[in-house]
Amino acid sequence: MSQYQVPVFWSPQTRLHDPRNEVWVGVATIGTEVAERVDTILGALAAPGFRTVEVAERTEHAALQVVHDAGMLKHLRTAADRWAAGPYAELVGQDRVVPYLFPTEAMTAGLPARPAMAVHADAGRFTYDTMTLIGPGTWPAALAAADCAAAAAEHVSSGAPLAYALCRPPGHHATPAGMGGSCYLNNAAVAAEVLRSGGASRVGIIDVDAHHGNGTAAIFYNRADVLYGSVHVDPGAGWFPHVVGYAEETGAGPGAGGTRNLPLPEGTGDDVWLETVADLASWVRDCDALVVSLGVDAAIDDPESPLQVTTEGYREAGRLLGSTGLPAVVVQEGGYHLPTLGGLVAAYLEGHAACIG
Repeated sequence: MSQYQVPVFWSPQTRLHDPRNEVWVGVATIGTEVAERVDTILGALAAPGFRTVEVAERTEHAALQVVHDAGMLKHLRTAADRWAAGPYAELVGQDRVVPYLFPTEAMTAGLPARPAMAVHADAGRFTYDTMTLIGPGTWPAALAAADCAAAAAEHVSSGAPLAYALCRPPGHHATPAGMGGSCYLNNAAVAAEVLRSGGASRVGIIDVDAHHGNGTAAIFYNRADVLYGSVHVDPGAGWFPHVVGYAEETGAGPGAGGTRNLPLPEGTGDDVWLETVADLASWVRDCDALVVSLGVDAAIDDPESPLQVTTEGYREAGRLLGSTGLPAVVVQEGGYHLPTLGGLVAAYLEGHAACIG
């Protein structure tokens, strides 16, 4: 490993989010995106080569206003209190915000729909699945995660070659006006916006999470100043986000050619996965800065894993993306197998830092 000490930007506030359950096909199942993820990663990074930086509480960062709809931010900020003021805990024993209906075109059919007055109905305007529940700690945790991404990006904009943001909850499924996939605010998009405002003319985002980052792709799909490339399990094989993430999606308008989706078959291991990471690394080499959406749920032991990437595979991915020579912000996304989570994150960061002279 190089002599460079990777700064680890984190906040204790990120532990506050507690969804308790995910509602999948109508059944409440035990959630895997748990607060213990933070401490597991911190424990693995309490080692030579890393230094922790606690991020102070802030108000909403300006970058959030750029990447997210104001109505969505207000909903996330207020939904838990609105729910607590209602009858849900007493009537059905539910103290988390769960969408009840989704006002899609199938429902409204061209009628002039208005926002629902009941929070259980209004939640479906901004949350596109039933697995992304909101509790009393969700807003402060999501805001702190975005702050970690912003602080890491500010550090890199000031001249650091590499910084890691321990973001929890993750963010790459959060769209401009929607939450889903256990994601509430798009941390990678916040990091990219901060790098742009810090002087980077063009930012490349490489997403190595097991699942396509539909939120990040949507935020930058029509923009030429931020490229988005993703290696992920094929959504056509039945994997989240199911309806997007295909190779044919390449950007639109000024962003035409600025999106690359490289879906892989279930069971893909290190060799093919790393070839794809190398392809994306070459693609962003002419950018001014890099954001890595570091999901480690493509690992063999991960409960969400349809792929078979090893710890050494993640270390090599770090070397491949570090070899671009771009100043980089690494933002934590998925990764849910607690016994191996910290080691996978450390391996990636060690591989990336090894490229710093």
